[in-house]
Amino acid sequence: DLAGNRARIVAAALQSPDADLVITPELSICGYPPEDMIFRASFVDACMASAEKLAEELAAAGAPAVVVGSPWKDDPAAPKPFNTALLLAGGTVAGVARKVHLPNYGPFDEPRTFEAATEVKPVPFGDWQLGLMICEDMWFSPVSQELGRQGADILIAPHGSPYRNGVKKQRTDHAAKREAETGLPVLFVNQVGGQDELVFDGGAFALSGGEIVASLPLFCEAQTDVRLVREGTARRMEQGVVANWPEDEARAYEAVVTGTRDYVQKSGFKRGVLGLSGGIDSALVAAIAVDALGAENVHCVRLPSRYTSDASMIDAAACANALGVRLDTVAIEPGVLAMGDMLGEIFAGLAEDVTEENIQSRLRGTVLMAISNKLGSMMLTTGNKSEMAVGYATLYGDMNGGYNPLKDLYKTEVFAIARWRNRAKPSWALGPDGEVIPEAIITKPPSAELRPDQKDEDSLPPYDDLDAILMGLVEDEVSVDALVERGFDRAVVERMQSLLFRAEFKR
Repeated sequence: DLAGNRARIVAAALQSPDADLVITPELSICGYPPEDMIFRASFVDACMASAEKLAEELAAAGAPAVVVGSPWKDDPAAPKPFNTALLLAGGTVAGVARKVHLPNYGPFDEPRTFEAATEVKPVPFGDWQLGLMICEDMWFSPVSQELGRQGADILIAPHGSPYRNGVKKQRTDHAAKREAETGLPVLFVNQVGGQDELVFDGGAFALSGGEIVASLPLFCEAQTDVRLVREGTARRMEQGVVANWPEDEARAYEAVVTGTRDYVQKSGFKRGVLGLSGGIDSALVAAIAVDALGAENVHCVRLPSRYTSDASMIDAAACANALGVRLDTVAIEPGVLAMGDMLGEIFAGLAEDVTEENIQSRLRGTVLMAISNKLGSMMLTTGNKSEMAVGYATLYGDMNGGYNPLKDLYKTEVFAIARWRNRAKPSWALGPDGEVIPEAIITKPPSAELRPDQKDEDSLPPYDDLDAILMGLVEDEVSVDALVERGFDRAVVERMQSLLFRAEFKR
């Protein structure tokens, strides 16, 4: 949305009319990551034209100079563009800095799409020299040291840095290293919002004298002013407003709400629908959806079978009532019986097994997708990472849906975040305060309720153990032997690893 992005950048710049310079994130002209759009010559051309038009619009509006990010080709015939930070001043593109270090790990694939710069130099701005280092360039010494050697007054780091556990400390640590190496203050600016499978947390900060002297809140658009001053040969930034960054469960919750909101809305939907079972996972997804989209845009459906307990029905209703959402009930037993009749001849003489359990789950998925189609709501999936990892989920059943808010939360994290949400919520969340997930849902043993007296621990280790094993196998990428050395039973670890591998086709 190049025109929309331009309008938002102009509006943001005009909020600080007395500033000399406004900084926006990496590739702010088009949004990050543009991925294979970069291979479309027309897209790169449109981005460059949009940056030039933005320079004219800023000047016409009397706005300050702005640093924006855009794909940029010095030679129109070049096979790949540079990832650049552009100084827009006086109605023109007054300076260009090109990204040197192109990340090629995790979600990043920039060497395939961008050309790496080989030259580093500050960008003049009045009587100041701006040391622009784009995202990954802040994480290594050479770029900052060369900028300092050439007389930069400040290191400015526009980022498109996705949220992940521990990233806040990584960013501040690397910024502190760059300041220590050069003696120059560091300004970190980051994109915010959900973009496909990634979520960006913002969290801009100014670091001077080894301390964060100003910062912006996480997971919401914001801006603040900082002042750069000269003191002889030294440069520093004055103390400004420092935001209160949430920790642990609060930060993770803000991430999943942000990701859900932007995925649903950027996909062209306004509403979400989900099955509300009376269990912890669907209750947390309902809370996330309400905080992201508003209660009026969330539709919950109970889908009881013969094995659904009265307690689950009551708990689901209590959760829906606490959140203020629409709740309907569609019994699946008629469909289960019909499927039994339809398959009776083929299944004759065979004992019931997981097949009949999966039929129930798939009927629920079919009902919810029908509601999604008919009412125009995106179906939200409710399976957590622990279950998805070991395949404790039904393909085309409870895995149906357009987006899964819990896909990167282990079961133990789901419990912790649910408890946190009952105590607090993000300031920008749209849902109600107070307890929105009934305590009975949090404390009862998890169950799929697909057969009599079923409990998750009939099939899986206790979730504390399961999650510890999975974090070792998935996050830490350690061996079975290493987990056995941590005290886990070898047979259990080997079985979980086997389930993890076997369930890949579902994911």
